[in-house]
Amino acid sequence: MKLPEATNFIEQIINEELEAGKFESTGNEIHVRFPPEPNGYLHIGHVKAMCINFGVKEKYRGTLNLRMDDTNPAKEDYEYVNSIVDAVKWLGFEYDKLVFASDYYDRLYEIAEKYILDGNAYVCDLSAEEITATRGTLTEAGTLSPYRDRSVEENLKLFREMKAGKYPDGAKVLRAKIDMASPNLNMRDPVIYRIAHVSHYRTGDKWCIYPMYDFAHPVSDAIEGITHSLCSLEFENHRPLYNWFVEKAGFPAPRPRQIEFARLNITNTLMSKRYLKKLVEEGFVRGWDDPRMPTIMGLKNRGVPPVALKKFCADVGVAKAYSVVNQAQLDSCIRDELNADAERAMAVINPVKLTVTNYSGEEELDFEINPTKENGGVRSVRFTGSVYIDREDFSLNPPPKYKRLQKGGTVRLKGAYIVRCDDVKLDKNGEVEEIFCTYFPETRSGSTVPSEVKAKGVVQWVDCKYGVDAEFRQYEPLLKDEQYPEQDYAERLNENSEKRFYGKAEPYLAASADGKPFQLMRTGYYKKCTDGGLVLSEIVSLKDNFNK
Repeated sequence: MKLPEATNFIEQIINEELEAGKFESTGNEIHVRFPPEPNGYLHIGHVKAMCINFGVKEKYRGTLNLRMDDTNPAKEDYEYVNSIVDAVKWLGFEYDKLVFASDYYDRLYEIAEKYILDGNAYVCDLSAEEITATRGTLTEAGTLSPYRDRSVEENLKLFREMKAGKYPDGAKVLRAKIDMASPNLNMRDPVIYRIAHVSHYRTGDKWCIYPMYDFAHPVSDAIEGITHSLCSLEFENHRPLYNWFVEKAGFPAPRPRQIEFARLNITNTLMSKRYLKKLVEEGFVRGWDDPRMPTIMGLKNRGVPPVALKKFCADVGVAKAYSVVNQAQLDSCIRDELNADAERAMAVINPVKLTVTNYSGEEELDFEINPTKENGGVRSVRFTGSVYIDREDFSLNPPPKYKRLQKGGTVRLKGAYIVRCDDVKLDKNGEVEEIFCTYFPETRSGSTVPSEVKAKGVVQWVDCKYGVDAEFRQYEPLLKDEQYPEQDYAERLNENSEKRFYGKAEPYLAASADGKPFQLMRTGYYKKCTDGGLVLSEIVSLKDNFNK
């Protein structure tokens, strides 16, 4: 068979195995999985894992299982299962089968009994604290459990009594019998099963013992016939244990192979479901879909195109070494997608009135919908000679090389005319209350009539008669950039991550569908939504700080 060209080290490994005939007995089909735990909402870090796993499926025309690793009933729920399925579909990925670790509870229990019968597991009465205390250190071997040499018959009897509900939580555990002197601490008789009298969202009260993740995950892979278990780098030290559980369970070759890659880390971004859950529960954000959240739901709600996330992960690439990606790189990918597709519109966040004193009546002006598109089209914008411009686009004391409006200076109103400031009205605090201008009829945008009047700057505007009230929401990262050793994540939280402003917008924005993205001229990319009125929620700024 002709193999696809490898573009990263994972694909190189797969190609080498295929060339060596490792999977000839199974028809050379590559079978991978994406296995999140349904205990929270997926975040952008999971997008990278999805891109890698679904990428392998697509490249090798293999199969992929979406598996819920649901072995911790106290924290899992259908709410999270549904959110994971929705996230995968929103990103445009297609899985072959939806499965659950809890589908295999009976089989996992049988395998645990096999471990006991083969002398590879024992029931231990030590508490969780005592097990930790006897585990040893990186330089000292662990202490053998006093229950390690129980007979097979006694272990089997006790384990079945655990299953029958005879013992309370924490009274006993089933441990793998490996090597308490292993230099790898994960191999020092890890726990396989613990007692937990907790109802499971799928199996109800059928079970009061539940398998540990380190056992259930590799064995579930083997049950499903997974060829490659692609996971993040923190599981590298767990690989010997992964292989031990699969081998001792008696699965024939070819067994699943675990390959680790560097997880995604982004500056100023919280990449932990546990901490993200805390932000929700403590009310720091409005929910899992808050636009500031790095969750897939939050990114979707913010208006980020799914293709931009996939492009970002492709640009970051698949590496083995730990690294941190700058937030600007993600913003750049989002900006590139929106620039190509988003309609243009005008809005003014901090409005000040501008009156054209020599203009009367009103007219309709042509406004380009998207100048980056060939035949992007135009729409009409009403102009009455009385408009709002942004307060930052006028200065009484302009700095050198100032290109916006100043007294005696000119500026072009986008898509309309060049105007010259003649006078200014100040309020009692000395702030600009109204700007009075003269316009030059021959400078109408699109006019072929030559004019000697020139303007260096162009500003957006909203007509006073037709403009509508709008709320603008702007966002900053949830985390400050600074991080110090032993610092609690709460000390890094950005208390000003959301800012709200109240200004004016074109009526076209109010009439548009909720969720539609726009490039607000000279302002940024925003999504239109309705929340008691017109709300324009920032997706990403216009400024690109990423050096491609």
